[in-house]
Amino acid sequence: MELRTLRYFVAVAEELHFGRAAARLHMSQPPLSRAIKQLESEFGGALFDRSSAGVTLTAVGSVLLDEARPLLDQAESVRIRVAAAAGATTVTIGVLGDSADPGAARLATAYRRKHPHVDVRIRETGLTDPTCGLRAERVDVALTRAPFDETGLTVHELRADPVGALLRADDPLARRGSLKLADLADRRWFVFPEGTDPLWQSYWNGGEPREGPVVRAVVECRQAVLWNATVGMTLLDHAPPEGLTVVPVTDMPPSRVVAAWNQGNTNPLIRSLIHIATTAYRPRP
Repeated sequence: MELRTLRYFVAVAEELHFGRAAARLHMSQPPLSRAIKQLESEFGGALFDRSSAGVTLTAVGSVLLDEARPLLDQAESVRIRVAAAAGATTVTIGVLGDSADPGAARLATAYRRKHPHVDVRIRETGLTDPTCGLRAERVDVALTRAPFDETGLTVHELRADPVGALLRADDPLARRGSLKLADLADRRWFVFPEGTDPLWQSYWNGGEPREGPVVRAVVECRQAVLWNATVGMTLLDHAPPEGLTVVPVTDMPPSRVVAAWNQGNTNPLIRSLIHIATTAYRPRP
C-alpha cells in the first residue's frame, strides 16, 4: 500500500465521485479506478458501493478513511519539517487585485493554524496578468481565476462562480431580470491592454472582440461603466458600488477560481496550501 494510493482513495471518499476525484488529482479516471480496485484487492473487501444513485463508502471504506487521513497528515508533516530544515519556510502567494473572497480568509486562517512558523508573503497583481507573476517566478502559487494559457503550469479548480453584466443603475438593461450576450452585442465594453492573455481577455469579453476603454484593475472597470456607460462581466456576488448594478448573463459560463503553480515545483508548502484551499473555497450551504 502506497501513500499515493491512499491519497487517491481519500479523494474519492471526499468527493464521492470518481470523475471529480480524478479532476482534483489531475489524472484520468481509468488509472484512478484501477488504483482503487488494487487497494480493494489488498484489503480483501469493497471500499465503495457503486450504483446508479452514486458512490458511497462501505463499512470497510469508512474505517480506512478514518485511518488514512491522519496517516497522510503525518506524512505531510514530515515533508514540511524536512523542507523547513532545508530552509524552505517561505511561500509567496499571488492574488488578483481587489479580491475579497471569503474562501481566501478561511484559507489564511486554516493555513496559519497548521503552519504557524511559515512566512507567507502576498503579491497582489492587476487584471492584466491572471497568473499573478507565476511565469516570472515572482510567486510560488497563484490564487486566481481561469481561463488563461496553462502551458507549463499545474492548475487546480477550487470553485466556479456565476457572472453577470456590470451596468449603470439607470441603464435600460438594468431593469431586466437576466440578459444574454446578444443583448450586449452593440455596446462598448471595457477591455484589457494589448498583450493580455487572449484566453483571459476573450472570457471577460464574452468570447467576442470588443471595443472600449482600456482597464487594468477592478476599480477602473467600475469607473469605465460609471463614467462612460460601458459594460463588462463581473461576479454576481460582488456588491457593486452606488450607481452600478449587476444583471445575470445566462449564457456566460461561470468564472473558475483556481490555484496554479509551475510544473515541477515540489515545495511541500504548496501541496499543503492546495489541500487546505480545496476545503476553504468549497461553497458554503
